[in-house]
Amino acid sequence: MTGDRRLTDKPTSAAVSAFLKRVQTMPAVRAGSGRRGRLLFTVDATASRQPTWDRACFLTGHMFEATRALGGLSMSLAYYRGYGEFMATPWLSDVDEITRRMTTVSCLGGQTQIQKVLDHAIAETRKERVNALVFVGDAVEENVDVLAHRAGELGMLNCPGFFFHEGGDPFAERCFRELARLSGGAYAPFDLSSADTLRDLLAAVAVYAAGGREALSRLPPQRSGAAALLTHQLSGRH
Repeated sequence: MTGDRRLTDKPTSAAVSAFLKRVQTMPAVRAGSGRRGRLLFTVDATASRQPTWDRACFLTGHMFEATRALGGLSMSLAYYRGYGEFMATPWLSDVDEITRRMTTVSCLGGQTQIQKVLDHAIAETRKERVNALVFVGDAVEENVDVLAHRAGELGMLNCPGFFFHEGGDPFAERCFRELARLSGGAYAPFDLSSADTLRDLLAAVAVYAAGGREALSRLPPQRSGAAALLTHQLSGRH
């Protein structure tokens, strides 16, 4: 990314509710008999992103735990950093292995490479269904029309993109919202002071990838945060 950006205030309840309402209206997905849901988890690992990367390492465990009752989750971690470096792990179902791989990565300066993220998601989905793409980032430094075209391709392949936006860059917000819309996914803002909200939103997407909206409706009613709000919405509040 370029330059320093101040984090925004905590996302408003309206912003979180809008994200969850969008997930509520999405078509149900099923991983299929004997098949784990597949989630491609991608993170911007450019220079100033280390605190967010460290947080993401911690949150992956919650995503796996949230899907345990659904038969688990298969996740591939992808990231970009430095000068043209883009990496993706194999599809893994062991949270300790995912975490081990994440903790060996350090963030490096460089420009965004979101097109590579989308191209990779398209290629993987064409090989075998990817139930959801998660992207965590704060900036867009690429041709938005090209990114939009790729996001539209993801939408045609039924791989929704969930874009989590850190910071207050209005241009990035507009871009991420459009990429989410075109892919059939959803957008949500966050900052590191609202880590619990991010945890619950990521867990909700993981459950969606593993079992669809019906699975979300079966989450324990005592679960706190955004996931519980989504369950309440599914029960007919909205």
